[in-house]
Amino acid sequence: MKLSIAQSTELWRLLADPSRLRLLLLLEAHQLSVAELTEITGLAQSRVSTHLARLKRAELVTDQRTGSAALYSLSAEQGRAAELWTVMRQKLDDPQAQVDRERAEQVVRGRKHGQTWAESVAGRMELHYSPGRTWEATARALIGLLDLGDVLDIASGDGVLAELISERARSVACADVSSKVLAAARRRLGAIENVGYYQADMSALPFASGSFDHVFLMHALTYARDPQAVLVEARRTLRSQGRMIVATLNAHHHEAAMQAYDHVNLGVTADTLAQWLQTAGLTVELCRVTSRDPRPPYFEVVTALARTA
Repeated sequence: MKLSIAQSTELWRLLADPSRLRLLLLLEAHQLSVAELTEITGLAQSRVSTHLARLKRAELVTDQRTGSAALYSLSAEQGRAAELWTVMRQKLDDPQAQVDRERAEQVVRGRKHGQTWAESVAGRMELHYSPGRTWEATARALIGLLDLGDVLDIASGDGVLAELISERARSVACADVSSKVLAAARRRLGAIENVGYYQADMSALPFASGSFDHVFLMHALTYARDPQAVLVEARRTLRSQGRMIVATLNAHHHEAAMQAYDHVNLGVTADTLAQWLQTAGLTVELCRVTSRDPRPPYFEVVTALARTA
């Protein structure tokens, strides 16, 4: 998005204020009122209101009426200010922000007013801590339902997925182009005997055709210069009645984020991914956007499930 010098200067001024940055960091995790933000930050209520008004005009925050109060949260709008905030947010880490987050948790807990914990956070439950309630715990519980056979994990990284699924698989082959991350996977997984490690390019896999019952490409395609060719190669390694599981970023335009994480493309739409899978000779069972990040720039994840004949 092109900006004039005046527009650029105004945006930098907007986000050059530490108090406004504190408010944005708080509102990415909680819906909070002016009074609550005042209590958390220690800023004067008039200053909080003024900052919120400016952030709202810039479409960085939005408000929702609940009773006699307004609750503020980050906006889903993708304007000029949101793009700049996205770039800044990736590098922003400050002790004051941690203090603010802890105070915000206390304030949110204190607003229950006779409600149960679940009632007090209904609608945003995934953003709030509860003992033992994590995505990892949920995944480990559900994985017990699976019988995966021989598994190939393409662009496996440091073995997070292999650790989760190894008990429900006959074997897990971790394939990654980086020897350093494979070494980290070996350290993570220790003595798990049914996991193997293979340094390989995802477009030229060192496995015979029809070697695996399941192939996972979990956020691998953003590192592929030719994602469609990677899917064809992954399909080659699947057995009859084998299944491919893909998770990747939906198409986006945030080049700064792409560069920060060494991605080589800007994601792919669900429709295009489904077409590629079909062209590779797979029957698509599911291919759609399945999740959306809760913080700017609100990246979306496309999940696909496909199988061989």
